[in-house]
Amino acid sequence: MQRLISKSRANAAIMSFSPSSGRSDSDTYGYMTLAPTTQPQGSWHWFAPTRRLVIEAGNGSALSELAGDWTLDAIEQMFEGLSRGRLAQAFADNDGPVRCALRLSRGEDIHLVGAFIGDVEAHGLLLSGSEFSDMDPSDLKPGPDLHPVFQPIVSLANGKIAGFEALARWDDGDVKAPPSRYEDEALASNMLIRSAETLSNLREASGRDDLFMHVNLTARDLARNALPALVEALMNGYGLPERAIRIELTEQAALRDENHALAAVMALKAVGAGLVLDDFGTGHSSFAWLADFPADSLKVDHGLTRRLGQYRTDTILGAITLLASRLGMTTTAEGVENKEDAARLRSLGFDYAQGFAFARPMDEEAALKFLVS
Repeated sequence: MQRLISKSRANAAIMSFSPSSGRSDSDTYGYMTLAPTTQPQGSWHWFAPTRRLVIEAGNGSALSELAGDWTLDAIEQMFEGLSRGRLAQAFADNDGPVRCALRLSRGEDIHLVGAFIGDVEAHGLLLSGSEFSDMDPSDLKPGPDLHPVFQPIVSLANGKIAGFEALARWDDGDVKAPPSRYEDEALASNMLIRSAETLSNLREASGRDDLFMHVNLTARDLARNALPALVEALMNGYGLPERAIRIELTEQAALRDENHALAAVMALKAVGAGLVLDDFGTGHSSFAWLADFPADSLKVDHGLTRRLGQYRTDTILGAITLLASRLGMTTTAEGVENKEDAARLRSLGFDYAQGFAFARPMDEEAALKFLVS
């Protein structure tokens, strides 16, 4: 019964989303379940000092005619009269999210969705269609054997639980084993639906309106433009504030298609998701990517944190937390296995810690008991 109630609440949250039309909830749901899934038609980059808009759209795509390096006056000749001037308004503030609905002179509706990096550049996705995004009907059907678990993230300032990371597990008989089904197209959507509902339940039951939830996405997930719409629907449906849902993305995954990944995360940021750069300290860890990626937080890989106490490692960790702080980001130490390390991590500047030293992943009921204990 509880699972049926949970699924009903998740679907209700999604159905409440009507981004730009005057449809009723039932009309919107009918639209979402019947419309085919769309993919991004391209990406865009706005550079404020030169006031130029660069649009990338592949040959043969529906919006290939918009590809190029444009002044606003030039590209507005492609729009119908009522849409002219909207781009200048969208880019006027040089800050925050960018959401701009336009209509081409040939009658097709498009959307620029993204966000500013600093006060001079903005990146985002170029979408086609009369709605901000279409949803895949499969996104509304979480697999019945999916059983997410939640690992606490602890504040090093006061030792209290600050949030959780959602981890996918499947019920294979008696064992909720780690998944071997990452090829599941609907995994990201299912995890977002379950995680948003659990976060709402935890906040309500504990009276803690500052809790957040981390959800992992892959490069493949970023290629699906329905995710920003789903995140916005869930946040609106459950009344979650900005950055209550925080998307974790590894740099290695993002660099498979850096331009598209940057545009995609800007679209997620535009709808209020927090962004976490996961496994920092492994692989490339390029400063160029850190400069472009509008992350709210860094999670430092356990490959570094397990070496805590070594002079060179502590020096590196201290430099990472200082850099993050100056960029306005928080830092989380992953894979912490000894509670005694908490004081040292705090002294090195870490804001949060996560690992078996504090708690193992647990189901929603156990998470609530752990939270209020």
